[in-house]
Amino acid sequence: MRGDRVFAYGAAAGLAADLLLADPRRGHPVAAFGRAAGAVEGVLWRDHRAWGALHSVVCAGGAAGAAVLVSRAVRDRGAVPAALTAAAVWAVVGGTTLGREARAIGGALAAGDLEVARERLPHLCGRDPQSLDGPGIARAVVESVAENTSDAVVGALVWGAVGGVPGLVAFRAVNTLDAMVGHKSPRYRRFGWASARLDDVAGWPGARLTAALAAVAGGNPRGAVRAWRADADKHPSPNAGPVEASFAGALGVRLGGTLSYGGRVEHRPVLNAAGRAVEVADIERAVRLSRRVSALTLAVCAGGRLAFGAMRRRRT
Repeated sequence: MRGDRVFAYGAAAGLAADLLLADPRRGHPVAAFGRAAGAVEGVLWRDHRAWGALHSVVCAGGAAGAAVLVSRAVRDRGAVPAALTAAAVWAVVGGTTLGREARAIGGALAAGDLEVARERLPHLCGRDPQSLDGPGIARAVVESVAENTSDAVVGALVWGAVGGVPGLVAFRAVNTLDAMVGHKSPRYRRFGWASARLDDVAGWPGARLTAALAAVAGGNPRGAVRAWRADADKHPSPNAGPVEASFAGALGVRLGGTLSYGGRVEHRPVLNAAGRAVEVADIERAVRLSRRVSALTLAVCAGGRLAFGAMRRRRT
């Protein structure tokens, strides 16, 4: 089977598996990578950027290298490469679990159970839940759905279209390392610098595609593009900014503002100031937009890979 078809069929099957099965509660491959990366950190940690860069190379490079070896081993085995691609896509994307967690929090808020919503919020993002009221939790959920649509689905498919299974694995490894050591705590300010910067680079194309597709799929293209152009650069993250701004404009809501991570308060600029405050019902709207963006991403990435393959064959 040709490589372009391998990705197209495998990606479609992998997203279908995610839709049907979601993430496993135990034995998830990404969790296994996280444990391995934690063990490597225990050996390599020094309060120095160079040691952090070595940690990134060993962990992300090792995962990508293993994926290369496995891909080469099954390259000429009929449908096995497509099955491997499907398994890799299922392992690295998390769109269904993202939607389920967001909806669970939305359900708790709709029922007036603020404590349950606060208990579940850490499953979705790193905000301090006790500092948030109901509207604050709803806003945090919508922002997390937007950002994780890029991180958990779109970015992975983009790199899968470019690099096959090694691209999928490398992207998820880099993204996981950023979640583990890329934050600005005293322990990781220098050690996690390389992982954070690498994640910024890896996430750049997926974030822009997510923002563009949110504008297409959100029902308010002008509002999404306007918010993206006006507010994306105000966000401290070069990749979360375009995604959250576009989602805000597409949904007609305001995102950003004051938030708290690990006891540290941040005052972020407001995204789409012309929008209204986030309501509980907007969580479901954000999840549905995330689903549409994910489906469009599959079409764009698989279609692009097939078109590129056809172009190469014509030239030869």
